[in-house]
Amino acid sequence: MITLIGNNLAEKGLKFMNYGAANQCESCRFKATCIESLEMGRIYQVREVKNTEHPCLIHEGGKVKVVDVDKATIKAAIDSKRAFEGSNIVYIPPECDEECSMREICFPEGLYSEDKCKIIKKVGKPLDKCPKGRDLTVVLLQY
Repeated sequence: MITLIGNNLAEKGLKFMNYGAANQCESCRFKATCIESLEMGRIYQVREVKNTEHPCLIHEGGKVKVVDVDKATIKAAIDSKRAFEGSNIVYIPPECDEECSMREICFPEGLYSEDKCKIIKKVGKPLDKCPKGRDLTVVLLQY
């Protein structure tokens, strides 16, 4: 998918989250390509940087580059019984209010409840044990 990103950020492999449009974007003629092509709260990864530049009121240097992006893979901890590479799952975050070292991978940014995902890779067991006693496996998900 094609979008625009600040010249200083336009680098193959860069991951970024779409937080939505700034006020200055409302009247920009590139808004449809730049912001409206992306989902709010999702993480993307730059696949290719094009040579085309456009003016921009909010990015440093006043310029953006055209980039080709994909939705990024997201690291998440899921129930080990569901962790099979290549399988499709519906992501359901655990019912947990524990503030622990695992919270970031149990509730990863950019992933929403009931997202349909594919398990791209089984990474392995988390470094820490779940304080609730859950048997978890860390996986890379493509939503």
